[in-house]
Amino acid sequence: MRIEDAPIRIIASDASWIDPVAVEQLRQTAALEGIDAIVGLPDLHAGRGIAVGAAFWSRSHVHPHLVGSDIGCGMALWETETPLRKFRLDAADRKLRGLEEPWEGDHAACLAKAGLPASLMGDALGSIGGGNHFAEMLCIDSVCDDEAFASLGLDTARVHLMIHSGSRGLGAAILDEQLARRNVSPLKAGDDACAAYLARHDEAIGWAVLNREIIARRFFERLGMKGRRLLDICHNSVTADRGGWLHRKGAAPADHGPIVIPGSRGDLTYLVRPRPEHAEEALQSLAHGAGRKWSRSEARDKLRRRFTVAELERTRLGSRVICEDRELIYEEAPQAYKDIRQVVADLDRAGLITIVAALRPLITYKTRRA
Repeated sequence: MRIEDAPIRIIASDASWIDPVAVEQLRQTAALEGIDAIVGLPDLHAGRGIAVGAAFWSRSHVHPHLVGSDIGCGMALWETETPLRKFRLDAADRKLRGLEEPWEGDHAACLAKAGLPASLMGDALGSIGGGNHFAEMLCIDSVCDDEAFASLGLDTARVHLMIHSGSRGLGAAILDEQLARRNVSPLKAGDDACAAYLARHDEAIGWAVLNREIIARRFFERLGMKGRRLLDICHNSVTADRGGWLHRKGAAPADHGPIVIPGSRGDLTYLVRPRPEHAEEALQSLAHGAGRKWSRSEARDKLRRRFTVAELERTRLGSRVICEDRELIYEEAPQAYKDIRQVVADLDRAGLITIVAALRPLITYKTRRA
């Protein structure tokens, strides 16, 4: 029996806006069975009952609904062999078509090579999905730490590709099964039911990593490029940690090497290196992006009165946005998100990261009508 709720720590400066609804959601989560510590990060915002931009640790239980429906959602970054001076926006825009159509590769072989069942959601492989998922071509805007940048073997003259996607319908199906069986009751670590969930969870993680790889392959094929993957990090997961279980809901790992923290569409992305000195205070977690400031409905209502679709297809940084879903282009507009500079500054001030470089978008791809 819980005597008192779990302690909550929010890592954010006074300059950051934190949604009080998200804070209340953290308080509600702190009262759940088995939750022993909670951290909210600077991108904290309200979700569907569970705050996003947070980490939850339990010594005894796994809570599937804290991971959510998009198990394995994350970010991957590639450095291409293409020099920026040879990258042409108009040509890239013309070539990025047909990406909503099913991938024509050997689904079963790719799944088997990744150690996954050959029939596991094969038809969805290589698809970005909706919501805030995207693929983005970027360039290096500035280098903030020359030594760290050089140690990663990066080239300021190269075009980069970033993919944000997850496990598509697979994670949702896994969560739905859990909710149908147990609602939001937690799973006792070590029990058969917990082991069964974790096995399926791990499949979804592997599927999401493979999906990002195939999305990148499709982009490279369209654009006539080659590249090497620099990193792939997961934002929605539960992992064994310090003899317990660490749930991340929209939080990047601080114990898997460098990560990217993207701003909104049309803003900078930061490549950072986690610092170990205070990582445990943040449950080995970092912000995964800018974090929403407005809900989707708020963004649509506010921005339709101020901007045309054509205006939102160009950003203040001069980049292009390919999004032929008229609802989504408003819902995911930069104005709907917090200031990524403030989010990164809060992490830096807390001693959690070293800022390595900032990347500037060239083209952000969300969806194109067939």
